Amino acid sequence: MNLHLPADFLWGAATAAYQVEGAVDADGRLPSIWDDFVRVPGAVLNGDTADVACDHYRRWPEDLAIMKQLGLDAYRFSVAWPRVIPTGRGAVNAAGLDFYDRLVDALLEAGIRPFATLFHWDLPSALKGGWPERDTAYAYADYAAVVAARLGDRVRDWNTVNEPLCSAWLGYLEGRFAPGVKDLKQAIDASHHLLLAHGLGVQAITANAVRPANVGLVVNLSGIEPASDAAADVEAAKRMDGHVNRWWLDPSNGRGYPADMIEVYGVEPPVVGNDLEVISTPVGFHGLNYYFRQIVEDDPDGPAPRARQVPVEGAATTAMGWEIHGQGLADLIHRLANEYGARAIYVTESGAAFDDKVGEDGSIHDADRIAYLEEHLGAVAGAAEAGAPVKGYFAWSLLDNFEWDSGLSKRFGLVRVDYDTQVRTIKASGHRYAEIIAEHRKR
Repeated sequence: MNLHLPADFLWGAATAAYQVEGAVDADGRLPSIWDDFVRVPGAVLNGDTADVACDHYRRWPEDLAIMKQLGLDAYRFSVAWPRVIPTGRGAVNAAGLDFYDRLVDALLEAGIRPFATLFHWDLPSALKGGWPERDTAYAYADYAAVVAARLGDRVRDWNTVNEPLCSAWLGYLEGRFAPGVKDLKQAIDASHHLLLAHGLGVQAITANAVRPANVGLVVNLSGIEPASDAAADVEAAKRMDGHVNRWWLDPSNGRGYPADMIEVYGVEPPVVGNDLEVISTPVGFHGLNYYFRQIVEDDPDGPAPRARQVPVEGAATTAMGWEIHGQGLADLIHRLANEYGARAIYVTESGAAFDDKVGEDGSIHDADRIAYLEEHLGAVAGAAEAGAPVKGYFAWSLLDNFEWDSGLSKRFGLVRVDYDTQVRTIKASGHRYAEIIAEHRKR
């Protein structure tokens, strides 16, 4: 595969603490809102929990050996807030922080660059009120300062908040994710406080890390297109773009909240004082998670944003039902660069779930994931050739893992995890990713 990417392009893979670590009550960790949510009847497919997941908390040396085998340059992991500060604010749990200290040291010894995400949805349950409460953003800033002070002599690259859209819209508007609330006002408040936490986090990391910090916000974006040329669908697409993309990109890039979306929601975000200035604190890079584009039509009687996604007839899809459309990734890279002035972009997540079949010899020949990987890497390379400042790609995910409301049923990994035995098996896609990385290094 002839990919024209910069010589210093970073090849990585990603995970998230709650999805892989397990050990939810080990060494002083207290519950997160997801530990609570998985115990709500019907909230998660098959009643699955992440109590064990991939047991990465105990088996990380084995997983690190796999990273080395794949030839990764970088590993994007998240720090579990309820492991480090179990009650959300106040006393630091030394055992929890020590875990990430050991992980970072081992990554560096292996020549793998750590990318630390400070919030990937596992909010400590003890923070009553959650993200709709302004105080949660300040608790996050204190937590960020603690982690940066401990790891910031070695970790250079930081993600403040992962996909605030999912925490706010899926957690507080649609109720599909923890904490399972369906309330527009709480969702808007949560969205603002997540963004405020990002800005405060940039400042806390920069102030407390010993080495210069490279900090960014990770957003999940979708290209939005109308289902027809009808004016109603065109307007619906604009609203969906505001809901999915602009609500997060505009304030974090100094533009404030989009006025058209405030009108759509009928709710003002709870901006106080210089909040918008804090939210738009300059960052070192933009983190882009991409999985699918959305073709939408008008839904005048539906909830905000009164637009709904419709299937793309004849399109190939993943096991999640998501359209496979690699060009959409290139389009979003260009949008970040051209519309929002991004000077450095990392594709912080890109990957697909498929119904993997295990062969009689134990191997997994996941040709569909290989095709997905090659299509999306080709899109990234095309964007880079056109001048976009794309600096690296993190495959989602290193391991099969707990996939939120889908439980253990959906497999995104380059590496298969047998949840009964915890045996890891590199899939054909993992081997192909390693080949692509090796080919790039030879050029």
